[in-house]
Amino acid sequence: MEGEDVFEGYVEAAMDALPDDLRSAMSNVAIAVEDEPPPGQPLLGLYEGIPLTRRSSFYSGAAPDLITIYRGPLERLYGHDEELLREQVRRVVLHEIAHHFGISDERLQELDRY
Repeated sequence: MEGEDVFEGYVEAAMDALPDDLRSAMSNVAIAVEDEPPPGQPLLGLYEGIPLTRRSSFYSGAAPDLITIYRGPLERLYGHDEELLREQVRRVVLHEIAHHFGISDERLQELDRY
């Protein structure tokens, strides 16, 4: 259980490190930590929802968007180095938040942020 608390602390630290204006611009989004991605999906994180750039005046009463960070794959890839794991969790959190703001994987690659 201690390892799970540390991992979740990395996710919380990544969120806490966001600039206030960026954090306050986020809307109707929840962040969760799961052990593993769905079977057959080699994911470190996943954004599910309607990006801010695609919401219209009809967007109301919707369930929160969901950002899921997958502990297992991240720990298997980077768990041998605590600092590297912390940094990669931060990178994945920021990547999924970018999707919340409507930034595609292609654009993230162009920006060298993928």
